[in-house]
Amino acid sequence: MTAIKPQPGIMDIALYVGGKSHVEGVTNVVKLSSNENPFGPSPAAQEAVKRSVHELHRYPSTDHRGLREAIGEMHGVDADRVICGVGSDEIITFLCQAYSGPGTEVVYTEHGFAMYRISALAAGATPVEVKERERVTDVDAILAGCTDKTRLVFIANPNNPTGTMIGLAEIERLAEGLPEQCLLVLDGAYAEYVEGYDGGAKLVEHRDNVVMTRTFSKLYGLGGLRVGWGYGPKDVIDVLNRVRGPFNLSGTALAAAEAAVRDTAYVEKCRSENTRLRTWLAEALAEHGVPSDTSTANFVLARFADQAEAEACDLYLQSQGLIVRRVGGYNLPNCLRITVGDEPSCRRVAHNIGLFKAGAR
Repeated sequence: MTAIKPQPGIMDIALYVGGKSHVEGVTNVVKLSSNENPFGPSPAAQEAVKRSVHELHRYPSTDHRGLREAIGEMHGVDADRVICGVGSDEIITFLCQAYSGPGTEVVYTEHGFAMYRISALAAGATPVEVKERERVTDVDAILAGCTDKTRLVFIANPNNPTGTMIGLAEIERLAEGLPEQCLLVLDGAYAEYVEGYDGGAKLVEHRDNVVMTRTFSKLYGLGGLRVGWGYGPKDVIDVLNRVRGPFNLSGTALAAAEAAVRDTAYVEKCRSENTRLRTWLAEALAEHGVPSDTSTANFVLARFADQAEAEACDLYLQSQGLIVRRVGGYNLPNCLRITVGDEPSCRRVAHNIGLFKAGAR
């Protein structure tokens, strides 16, 4: 047996499995498994990508100044307190790398994003999972789960895969009640889908223990380019930049993200359509006897009687060319997460779930 071993915790990481994109032997497939924007990126972002090909021989900016200033302008935040990463996943990795490690703990909720546990283990920290209350973040449970070893607390608001969220007063109560050595990380990957919600940016500006992460992969439709950003206290951002690779984002990704964040008309159009179709899809599923919590994101968490029914429905949908997401790995074995697609996709998935409930197999 080889004496070459990985760091403790690495082999406890289960490999992340993304949403499926094809079904063997089935054509005309609709992918509703990865919460992608069905309308794609804005025309402005597409044009920026085309222009960027003339600079592919040049190294990209190391300080991401253009994108950070665009984010600052469009979101009303201090550009000097923004850090950009390869999706918000990389910001999560930076936080665990810089602020956790052996002998420390990272807290997250039972239905929280898988990368919280993965990044904690990769840093050698102990992941601590706390209960939610009916698929909603429970502030009291989080506070009870914290100890003098806790260094990071992650909550997604809105949460993935539940689609639920908590209000600002509860977030403030959580931030106020955390141990003094602990950072609260507000994962705002789906914040743009909530009209008037800043993802916690104002709270970041008034406290020294809160960091916000955001992404261009969802509403902005740039999942294939992998761009995210974080906003936090200046000293925290300085620490994260010390572990960030100097050329972590390509010139193409930076150009596309800057164009996307400035195209507010396209953002509003996508948000409005998502809100309309999300409401329609949830109501259509409810009429077929498939309930869901009120979602504030771009997906619906459909609940079935048990795991067997959820898995049988998933297999039936696959046979009809519809790919949704099983979420047993998120402690929700009786549920399927269904991305809000365009109108034909929503109608198709609702129709086929109706057929399934009526006895089609």
